[in-house]
Amino acid sequence: MKANLLNLFTEDNLQKWRQNYVTIQSITLPDKRCLYRQGYSCPHVFLISKGVIKLSYISEQGNEWTIALLRRGDVLGHLPGDLAEKAMEETAQALGEATLIRFEHGDFKQLLFQQPDLAWQVFEMQCTRRQQAERKLLNIMAQPVETRVITMLKELADLFGIRCKHGYALEIQLTQQELADLVGASRPVVSTIMNDLRNRGILDYTRELICVKDVLFSNPANES
Repeated sequence: MKANLLNLFTEDNLQKWRQNYVTIQSITLPDKRCLYRQGYSCPHVFLISKGVIKLSYISEQGNEWTIALLRRGDVLGHLPGDLAEKAMEETAQALGEATLIRFEHGDFKQLLFQQPDLAWQVFEMQCTRRQQAERKLLNIMAQPVETRVITMLKELADLFGIRCKHGYALEIQLTQQELADLVGASRPVVSTIMNDLRNRGILDYTRELICVKDVLFSNPANES
């Protein structure tokens, strides 16, 4: 689906759309740079064409929680509602350098009206994101932490993994705190589980890299 969405954003289409929507721009976001911040309004919608964007939430106590990692083909920003009084509910930050296509909200809305295929794919994407969030909540409620960590590692390998000698090397630098946030657990618990998985030869990791080994995918007992 995401590949099909990106196929609509060819350079020819962008040049044609810019004749009516001059706000369409391609922007590059350096590593760790924020696209928008929680609590502030954002009049733009973004399509990720390269890289990874981390969504995080800061609680009233000042704790930061990683809630999602978005990749090439994902759409983010304020899609529905009146933007004049609406503040963003999360912070969007680049993990590594990222390239995005930026739209003013009104222009993006009009573009969706004129491009039914684009509108349907964006709708499907938002539905998928909602289903993923609901499934994550159910997993947090029903599954032990180790199972959640293993499931998340598989998902990350599928989304961001590069084939290597032993399995899949994650092309994103992910801290144990960020992984803990994604599975709804504390960092010390996730650290203990990661160490155990490494001792069992299921994965390897350093401060810069996580390697998810093939054995994680071939042994169903890892999910129990």
